[in-house]
Amino acid sequence: MNSQEAMVSLAKDKDIKGETHRVLWFIGGILDFENWVQISATEIAKELELKRPNVSRAIKLLEEKRIIIRGPKIGRSYAYMLNPEFGWKGKVKNLEDYRQKKEDNNIRDIKNSQKNISQKVTNQVKEKIKKYPPEVNQLSQQFDIPSEKLEKLLSYFQNIENN
Repeated sequence: MNSQEAMVSLAKDKDIKGETHRVLWFIGGILDFENWVQISATEIAKELELKRPNVSRAIKLLEEKRIIIRGPKIGRSYAYMLNPEFGWKGKVKNLEDYRQKKEDNNIRDIKNSQKNISQKVTNQVKEKIKKYPPEVNQLSQQFDIPSEKLEKLLSYFQNIENN
């Protein structure tokens, strides 16, 4: 998404109303280089003549919508970064680097998720195989019968044989 698309999505977002827009515009107006700003909700409330709880609610909503990103807490206030999809204050090269790093992280996260899912499935299969004797697993594969059903069937025949 580029900045223009992001602005249109903001304008269409019915959750973002008056005070939240004011807080967003204020944060955007005081951004430091590379989209960072450090300011408390109390300071924003004072500057905009709003109640602090309303500013806190606005910040929370902007964070949930990933419009601003909370950074580290320094003293009594947090640092916030305007999501670069909504605008950028800094060198274009740094924005390109940010976007490339974000894409690389997304690809890494997807690969890790796939790897984790694959590992879970493998572990589940191994657990099922461990539960049954090798003969049951071999017959299960040979006749395409689930091991659980084959195990029950064999138990049934053993009970008949023993009685």
